[in-house]
Amino acid sequence: MQTTFTPADLRRSVIAVPPLCRDANFKVDAAENAKLIKHIEAGGVNILLYGGNANFYNISLSEYGSVLAQLEEVAAKDTLIVPAIGPFYGTAMDQVEILKGTKFPTAMLLPTLAVSKPEGVREAVLRIVEKLGRPIVLYVKDEGYVNLEVVKSLVNAGAVSWIKYAVVRQDPAVDPLLEAISNEVPRELLVSGIGEQPAIIHWRKFGVQAFTAGCVCVAPNRSQELLLALQAGEYDKAESIRERFLPLEDLRNAYSPIQVLHHAVKLAGIADTGPQLPLLTELDADKQAAIARAAQDALAWSRA
Repeated sequence: MQTTFTPADLRRSVIAVPPLCRDANFKVDAAENAKLIKHIEAGGVNILLYGGNANFYNISLSEYGSVLAQLEEVAAKDTLIVPAIGPFYGTAMDQVEILKGTKFPTAMLLPTLAVSKPEGVREAVLRIVEKLGRPIVLYVKDEGYVNLEVVKSLVNAGAVSWIKYAVVRQDPAVDPLLEAISNEVPRELLVSGIGEQPAIIHWRKFGVQAFTAGCVCVAPNRSQELLLALQAGEYDKAESIRERFLPLEDLRNAYSPIQVLHHAVKLAGIADTGPQLPLLTELDADKQAAIARAAQDALAWSRA
């Protein structure tokens, strides 16, 4: 596993956000997670972020250390693994105590609007970073979670390794918050955090130079091709690739990004992700049938 990080690392690879495989008893399944990681790496993608799709929101503190050890053990030496912490302050601080004893170069604080205010997020991040001794990923998922001044102050304090920006807009080209952040914060720190769908618009209009994705877990080489097309300014090619991801992405939008990707990886035959960890649950059979078709088509496309 890669044990260092600089913003330049974000240019080399799509940032995959995979599910976390579990067995029938909800125990984290090392063998199946290894299958999924190797599938992603084989597609040329070697940055993996374990956050929402892995349901780190509901992970238990008692298993946190063993999960980190599993991921570190199976990752290739040049693969960067970024685990999540939180979303709640007490949970994050307890997880940081475990993270301090590992070689993970950064971690991402999961966001919550339920019990947070922008200034409170600032204070939490600063305290987390002080305890961890490393900067963390700031995940801007909702309007009102942080504001421009909080983002700037955390970047200026050296507390932010990079920013995952994932506020969903009806029109991703109209985004005052992203525009303000991109004008005030080094763009090398900005990552489009909503998959392939808005990545091209974020790249061209706001200067974002990297993106996270879930469907990359099914077709990693194709998602990596999209990144390379953007870097080369081949926007028509990038758009044609993006459109091929839409059937699976539309299902994620319709039913649940986390649940659909969890099923998709399993139904495509990539790895057995097992049951959905509560507080989530399984999608019904009809939805799973549609997911299977889209996931299998995407996998076949990746192998064409």
